[in-house]
Amino acid sequence: MNPSGKLSHASLQQAAQWYVRLQDPQGGSQAQQHWQTWLGQNPEHQAAWRYVERVSQRFAPLTDEPIGAGRALRSTRRQTLKTLLVLCAGSTLAWGTWRGTALPRVIGGWSADYATASGEIRDALLADGTHIWLNALSAMDVRFDAQQRLLHLRFGEVLIDTAKDLQRPFLVDTAHGHLRALGTRFSVLHSEDSTTLNVFDGRVEVRTADGQQVRIIESGQQAVFGRHTIRSTVPASATREAWSRGVLLADNLPLGQLIGELNRYRPGHLGCDPAVAHLPVMGSFPLKDSEHALRLLEAALPIQVDRVLPWWVSVGPKTHAT
Repeated sequence: MNPSGKLSHASLQQAAQWYVRLQDPQGGSQAQQHWQTWLGQNPEHQAAWRYVERVSQRFAPLTDEPIGAGRALRSTRRQTLKTLLVLCAGSTLAWGTWRGTALPRVIGGWSADYATASGEIRDALLADGTHIWLNALSAMDVRFDAQQRLLHLRFGEVLIDTAKDLQRPFLVDTAHGHLRALGTRFSVLHSEDSTTLNVFDGRVEVRTADGQQVRIIESGQQAVFGRHTIRSTVPASATREAWSRGVLLADNLPLGQLIGELNRYRPGHLGCDPAVAHLPVMGSFPLKDSEHALRLLEAALPIQVDRVLPWWVSVGPKTHAT
């Protein structure tokens, strides 16, 4: 497992392969025994298996569950129940697995004024005439009153084209700080550890959550900030606006980052082997047709797309048949 607490690509791939093997009714008790051995080798294997189970339950029809997988799961339920309960109760591995799925985001967005699911982009006009686009897997609250217009971005990303109102400032809050629009079009991406601001027109004032740093970001600039610091600005990324049109733009974007973006727009699991995650990608890709995007990537890069299951896809190094 890497330092961020997320499950390794290797463990997830192994878990998916075991899921496929246990689906085979011809696998027999030997396959189940080998799977149990693998499961007990490392707590990360248990967490990876739970992740695969959770994803499979959303996409594999329960009525079609093959005998092999069903019997294996039932036969080991007593043996692994304590371990799985401990994992679910709050271990680092379980949290990494839970956090890696869309479920916590969906739950966190249930009570939000505006929320989107996987693959969904929503646009809306607010009461003051401001136009907003909410990216996939995002949630936001709107609080307008006589003194201010406030958006609270719980998680995800929003693109904002503000309407003029000389009496009420337009504000955006995230866990990392506060933004004040100065007549502008801008995007806000709320990640786990930081918030990324891209200003496409006008200016935006950034204030860190602790109030210690304040900076005005000009049009054409990007700023990343946490609760205490604002990093040096860089040119604004057109990628952070193009998604509102259903396009993923890549300008020397690392493949791993691009795959992470595509994963927000398709059901199931889409992973990237660290061995190819660094490869630079150029071009534009359709967000609403991730399969076509994967075919384009496979044709342009030394990679191959491994479809272990319809809902479990991985991108890795190209292998040559001998």
